[in-house]
Amino acid sequence: MRAFVYKFHMQVVNKSQHAGPPPLESHSQTSPHPKNKGRRRGRGGRKSDQGDVLMRPSCRPCTVTSTVSGNVEHGYISSDIDMVFLLQASSLSFARRPGYGQVGTKCVVKANHFFAELPDKDLNQYDVTITQKCLPEQKSLYTAGQLPFAWREFKIKLVDDEDGVKWPQKGKRVQGGDQVCCTGKLASLRPVSSWDWSHGVGFYQSIRPTQMGLSLNIDMASAAFIEPLPVVEFVGQLLGKDVLSRQLSDADRIKIKKALRGVKVEVTHRGSVRRKYRVSGLTSQPQENLCKLFPVDENSTMKSVVEYFQEMYGFTIQHTHLPCLQVGNQKKANYLPMEACKIVEGQRYTKRLNEKQITALLKVTCQRPRDRENDILRTMQQNAYDQDPYAKEFGIKISEKLASVEARILPAPWLKYHESGKEKNCLPQVGQWNMMNKKMINGMTVSRWACINFSRSVQDSVARTFCNELAQMCQVSGMEFNPEPVIPIYNAKPEQVEKALKHVYHVSSNKTKGKELELLLAILPDNNGSLYGDLKRICETDLGLISQCCLTKHVFKITKQYLANVSLKINVKMGGRNTVLLDAVSCRIPLVSDIPTIIFGADVTHPENGEDSSPSIAAVVASQDWPEVTKYAGLVCAQAHRQELIQDLYKTWHDPVRGTVSGGMIRDLLISFRKATGQKPLRIIFYRDGVSEGQFYQVLLYELDAIRKACASLEPNYQPPVTFIVVQKRHHTRLFANNHRDRSSTDKSGNILPGTVVDSKICHPTEFDFYLCSHAGIQGTSRPAHYHVLWDENNFTADGIQSLTNNLCYTYARCTRSVSVVPPAYYAHLAAFRARFYMEPDMQENGSTGDGNASHSSKGTRASGECGVKPLPALKENVKRVMFYC
Repeated sequence: MRAFVYKFHMQVVNKSQHAGPPPLESHSQTSPHPKNKGRRRGRGGRKSDQGDVLMRPSCRPCTVTSTVSGNVEHGYISSDIDMVFLLQASSLSFARRPGYGQVGTKCVVKANHFFAELPDKDLNQYDVTITQKCLPEQKSLYTAGQLPFAWREFKIKLVDDEDGVKWPQKGKRVQGGDQVCCTGKLASLRPVSSWDWSHGVGFYQSIRPTQMGLSLNIDMASAAFIEPLPVVEFVGQLLGKDVLSRQLSDADRIKIKKALRGVKVEVTHRGSVRRKYRVSGLTSQPQENLCKLFPVDENSTMKSVVEYFQEMYGFTIQHTHLPCLQVGNQKKANYLPMEACKIVEGQRYTKRLNEKQITALLKVTCQRPRDRENDILRTMQQNAYDQDPYAKEFGIKISEKLASVEARILPAPWLKYHESGKEKNCLPQVGQWNMMNKKMINGMTVSRWACINFSRSVQDSVARTFCNELAQMCQVSGMEFNPEPVIPIYNAKPEQVEKALKHVYHVSSNKTKGKELELLLAILPDNNGSLYGDLKRICETDLGLISQCCLTKHVFKITKQYLANVSLKINVKMGGRNTVLLDAVSCRIPLVSDIPTIIFGADVTHPENGEDSSPSIAAVVASQDWPEVTKYAGLVCAQAHRQELIQDLYKTWHDPVRGTVSGGMIRDLLISFRKATGQKPLRIIFYRDGVSEGQFYQVLLYELDAIRKACASLEPNYQPPVTFIVVQKRHHTRLFANNHRDRSSTDKSGNILPGTVVDSKICHPTEFDFYLCSHAGIQGTSRPAHYHVLWDENNFTADGIQSLTNNLCYTYARCTRSVSVVPPAYYAHLAAFRARFYMEPDMQENGSTGDGNASHSSKGTRASGECGVKPLPALKENVKRVMFYC
């Protein structure tokens, strides 16, 4: 039995309403100061083109005090600097909206936001303190009227469901940036049976502050559920083989452990007593080898698992070759036989789905825009908010109509291709184009290449035909590609990947008299397990090989489109460019073309749910060409488990010879930009992916400070103006065509047209954000990206940042389509995902290896330097200079 205490402290909160878009000069509710410290006019120490003066030093995000005794290093005047950066949350406010965009064709779209009208009266807020530490800390309680006390303590006894009694139903509330009231409605998911897994279909709801006032955001939601099967049957389906008569391998046990960790099971060997446990692990030995584990009497007589269950419950374990489930905490191990356990019904499957499961889930949940809109409206009617007793009590009225929002369709940018092609310039149509009659603007040369075939079903003749056609496509697309490999196609077994790669590498080097192999083609089985990751790790961190993998199904069924896309990837991996914006080479991009500008992308990927110790991976990419801003170099690092702040943006460490040494990903990428272009960046644009609203302040505070320090470490008073933009895809705002029958306002999938941008009504009341659907839909309902400009010292207009972001989406290197997220952020995600393959197998399974502070590395991969996080193996120099992650 567990008891906890509620403590109430009353505080009355006056409710404020937003009748419409507030004036732009009005003070943001989330900003601690009325002045906009998120925008700075001009650049360097000069006035901007608009004639506005720089922000006063006292208002800048940092101050630098320095003693200069420097030398020229990497093109920067380095110095011994005593840096003092004062960037505090109390003086930090987000960039204010500079105005509304005007560029593009105006139109009207519908959004899944419903206006929430509040009465013109005060609401009451009470502070709640829960003294039991293990319970969730819900801090606020809202009431429509005053409670008959100012302070009161409640003692409530609750019992865990593992002990057979369910907790009392918790109060439900509308979730959002601002908690508004208690409500009986819950964003629910109901399980629906299906083959070997289940899916749930329900809805999501959130109250949000917008320019039209409070808005209720409702969207359809779905999730995968674990089917409530006997554990032995689940394991058989997971492994795809009979587990009752065969021994499990170590790889099988790892796969089972990952799948079942954190899953609740109930015992079936005790009749009507169905006690529930949460799986924490798996024994390394089968049950028949688990001897003398349980003290069963006061003399500490030990029994094996098999003996214990036979004598205690009369349960005979049939399959003693299987391991036991480990349940409860790690300190006091409890073991349960698999055959005595069943998975508890109604559990969401939060781990990564395989390709087959994703396909099946999409078939059930993928909805055309019109169908999704109808389901949202149907959900509104079923929820009957006008009849809800809580809504009535608070006087809240929810509109039943989708919000109509003014939008604009930004024009697609002209793309520049090589002069030798029939089509030198290209204007994409509805977010896509092709490579017909075009040649890459900077096609690279591949003279020395080889091919390894890991697929037993692909014969040598088939592999040769595929390689020949790929070489021809590369030539047609504008590359110089030697049609003959250095050595004949080499056949290898997937389990001998390292031996095969090193054999091909050394034989090729001998054949070319020491000249390095430039490209390795690899043909992989369609289901290749860890082969792809192992190949990439060995090639990029050990051998320094650029590789391109192709699946067996594409080798057998060769299409021109597939070959064209592969040739695009090969060209950028070799250091080339496929296309550039015509406005970029013509120097017509505002606040990019005028002075050397570097564009960063950053992302952090976290381990799957249930992995409680594996490190997170941070990646930062940065443009290495100006004015083209098309080629991006990338760096990655491992950092503490689920740490969202990027620890290695800037760092210092002590060297016995050189003393205090500066480094970090920002600093290294600024140096590589200088080496590549011959100029130092005078403007920084930073796209940051993967940040939730609750982390905005924390991320901006830490990472902007790191950018400042990295710049100042290169040269005294080197502080290029920074624009910091968060990119969000995990939100629930959807935009629909105003008239689904109007074919001129939708693409082929029925979605809104690429380039559709919204910066009014459903956006933040005062802060600088916008929704941009930059891509054409393929299936389902398109999700616009949400861009939130947190800091803007470059004085972007709404049109300026919206057009730049939309145009960059047409420069994505891997395909001839505009993409849904700005490429720098996309590339950072790809780099971080790739780096997870670099972790050693034991590190992937168990997380950090606990070998103390990680040493600094400047070779492309690194650790954050935090205790217990093992550094990733370093990228080879020739690899990190190119877009290896594509």
